[in-house]
Amino acid sequence: MSRNIRAIIGVLLILVVTFTAISICQHIGKGFKVDITERNLYTLSDGTKSILGKLRQPIKAKLYYAKTAALKGPDQIRYFNSYYQYVNSLLEEYAAESKGMFDLEVIDPRPFSDEEVQATRYGLMRFPITEEEKFFFGLVIQTQFGVEKVIPFFSPDRQKFVEYDISYLIDTAITRQKRRIGVLSSISVMGDDVTGYMAQMMRMQGQTPSSPWTFVEQLRRQYEVKSVPADVNEISEIDILLVIHPKKLPEQTLFAIDQFVLKGGRTVVCVDPHCFMDQPDRRQMQMGMPPSSSSELNKLLRTWGLEMPANTFAGDRKLALRSSLTPDKRPETIIGFLGLTPACFNDENVITAELNQVRMLFSGVLKEVGLTDANEPQIERTPLVTTTSRGNSFSISSPYEMMMLNPRALMDKFIEGTKPVSMAYRVTGRFKSSFPNGIEIEVDEGEPKDPNDVKKVKKLITGIKQAEEDCAVVVFADVDFISDMLAYQNAFFGKIVVGDNSSLMLNTIEDLSGSSDLVSIRSRGNFKRPFVVVDEIETQAEADTAQEVAKINLNIAVFNRELENILSNVKKGEEELIGGEIVKKKRELEVKILNAEREKRRVNMKRRELIDGLGKKLQNINMLTAPTVILLIAVVLWLCRIVRKRHYISHASDA
Repeated sequence: MSRNIRAIIGVLLILVVTFTAISICQHIGKGFKVDITERNLYTLSDGTKSILGKLRQPIKAKLYYAKTAALKGPDQIRYFNSYYQYVNSLLEEYAAESKGMFDLEVIDPRPFSDEEVQATRYGLMRFPITEEEKFFFGLVIQTQFGVEKVIPFFSPDRQKFVEYDISYLIDTAITRQKRRIGVLSSISVMGDDVTGYMAQMMRMQGQTPSSPWTFVEQLRRQYEVKSVPADVNEISEIDILLVIHPKKLPEQTLFAIDQFVLKGGRTVVCVDPHCFMDQPDRRQMQMGMPPSSSSELNKLLRTWGLEMPANTFAGDRKLALRSSLTPDKRPETIIGFLGLTPACFNDENVITAELNQVRMLFSGVLKEVGLTDANEPQIERTPLVTTTSRGNSFSISSPYEMMMLNPRALMDKFIEGTKPVSMAYRVTGRFKSSFPNGIEIEVDEGEPKDPNDVKKVKKLITGIKQAEEDCAVVVFADVDFISDMLAYQNAFFGKIVVGDNSSLMLNTIEDLSGSSDLVSIRSRGNFKRPFVVVDEIETQAEADTAQEVAKINLNIAVFNRELENILSNVKKGEEELIGGEIVKKKRELEVKILNAEREKRRVNMKRRELIDGLGKKLQNINMLTAPTVILLIAVVLWLCRIVRKRHYISHASDA
């Protein structure tokens, strides 16, 4: 056999071995993966694994993605190809973790096919690309009992919540009964619950029924939500109670909340020293009565070992955000408008461990108070949300200070502290009643002979004095953080989530409901990598620029004062001379301004060069990493070959 034939056969054998090895690795090594993303986005969280571990029936997942149509679409559609790869890889992890209980099927619905008809029947969103081609990207979860749950479309703004959305779909598909949530509030959190004739009458009178908060709409997707009257005598047939902005609740309602907690009912309380969503009554303002936008529940909080002082707010210069509460004013730093960072959340509690950014608007302060009775049961109070160590509280003397907000005055009033200020607590333990002797209520004496002669008598109502099992309450000193103003924003697809405000409350509800599986999933993708080096460069450059700008402004102010003095002392016949002096000084100032602007451009250019240099450095590292590794492997193989050749020659010479 000639040398050429042997070479050809060798090359063919190498190709066969190579492709065989690739095929084997693709199938056998499919389960061996390494997730090198910073937050392990391709690794299922413990919550998802727990949900998959509860599967007692096989479920089928149908991932609809119009891959062929996407190749024919514009760039906006082709973007979804990489997004689809991420979703598909994540679903494959679900199938691998479920031990055969999760069956994944990927479908490319072609025009006029049965798959396209099924996708439409399931309610998946479709977008026309050509006259025949339509783009689908959704998920259908099916159980053996005929339950179907659907993600109509994997929207780009939900990419960081993909795992939560999929796990939520599975969890709700295998859960047959929804948890019941009751909302007790002094403001229209639930909206105007009117329909039909009443809604039509309100519109005829020029009134528009208010819609429920977006947060409530989000709750209704997962829970059964109903309203609880503010004058309720007894709270029953609900699993979790939300008390939002309780203003001057009657004693019977406080007693009802107290007994609900002692019976084991989970409760979330949101109080606020000044709620911006609670608009003051115009009639009271016209009559000169001070507006009241505050709420408190200290009668119960003190029993739980907490207290919220009135007219007292949490502040932190490090967390204060710039904003304008009215459109006609320039943005200013508001000491009470806080942008909380991961350092502000309790990383040892499941509710807040995965949060990254929450905004609070003039939150109150929660303080731990001593329990009066020495025999008081052990109560555990866990801070969930705090300021930094430089935070502190500040007070106002009148509600009008909040109505006529002066950010600069509040900033001057604020004094930095030395330890964090708490704004949310989780309290557990066997609570005692805030009404150990019960309460007296007025009831009808009986059926009167005369309907106009109704007599009231006082009746003593008693209840549980101490809980037999552990109670759980979460208290927030802010209401606005779950409002549409801070937690959501308008977008083309409707309301979208902003930050982790809604996640904080939803995590709390899931934790109290005993379903903590979804808590570890919700916020894990909501992460922004901080560009520390770039931020330091920009901060330093801006500081240098600010100094130059301040010098320019000072020169302009001095010039204006000198000009006013000259014009006030001008005499007839001296206009030309004085005018010449003014022009001369103006030119001098313009030269200074030009020099300062030139220096400002130099600083900005230096800043941009540093940032660009950092980018090029990272780019070069990324580009050279792979060739360097290959080169090192080649050098090692070359050295091994030389060593083996010399070893062979030496043995041959000995022979």
